[in-house]
Amino acid sequence: MANISAQLVKELREMTGSKMMDCKKALVETDGDIEKAVEFLREKGLSDAAKKSSRVAAEGVVKTYIADDKKSGAVLEFNCETDFVALNEEFVAFADKLAKIAVEKSIATVEELLNEKFDGETVVSESLKALIAKLGENMSVRRFTKFSVENGVVKSYIHGGGRIGVLVEVACDKDSEVLDEVGKEVCMQIAASNPLFLSKDDVDTESMDKEKEIYRVQALNEGKPEKIVDKMVMGRINKYFKEVCLLEQPWVKDGDKSIAKFLEEKSKEVGSPITVTRFVRYERGEGIEVEKVDFAEEVARQIGK
Repeated sequence: MANISAQLVKELREMTGSKMMDCKKALVETDGDIEKAVEFLREKGLSDAAKKSSRVAAEGVVKTYIADDKKSGAVLEFNCETDFVALNEEFVAFADKLAKIAVEKSIATVEELLNEKFDGETVVSESLKALIAKLGENMSVRRFTKFSVENGVVKSYIHGGGRIGVLVEVACDKDSEVLDEVGKEVCMQIAASNPLFLSKDDVDTESMDKEKEIYRVQALNEGKPEKIVDKMVMGRINKYFKEVCLLEQPWVKDGDKSIAKFLEEKSKEVGSPITVTRFVRYERGEGIEVEKVDFAEEVARQIGK
């Protein structure tokens, strides 16, 4: 058996980022051949990564990337298992690069993103497996959305260190620095107020009918006369629009002014209509079911009590 020095273990660890004991085991298994040890760790790491894939990844980070010309951009959610790994520099850098690839390549799905080149030779999926092996947690590219516009700008905003990410498409026939300001303000509005729709026209019939029925039942339960119930329902529907429609929402910086009014004022300033054509808001882990663990019960079970 080869004599495995501490210096050799240290060198392998620096090359691969693997744990010290894993590096020592790899060198023992390969009789001290560092190149074979790297391959051993890689093979073992990919195997371990496959085992980790069943574990729930609900932590992580939301990242955005905007092209230099501000005409295209993307928002992306990259998940891991713990907030500790979510703060890891390599994890964050990986997420940043994924968002950049999403914008620069002609792709539309996560599957296509995973098949893109990550570092010139290795595709994203293989680089991801290597990162999983190195950091010891399951990770996944959950979703991304990309926008592009010919006349206007694409703007983004990250809130809470990557907890919430917003992407907005602002259209205007005139180039102006005001568009950046508008995009930033609208992004912050969306992050804070979480609208479900752009405008009243976008509210689907099913959602509208559901809300009307709820408000009608509420009014009748309050003992209101049938003849005024319809007026009350419409009043509450208008309030509903102000809650869920971006353009109807009161601006968070001036509650007396709606977002539609804010856009109208900025349009006059620029001398051309400014419109928000679409937006998306990601919140890390939303919709992912995380199993709640009773740690006391788990420990008791492991020690046989």
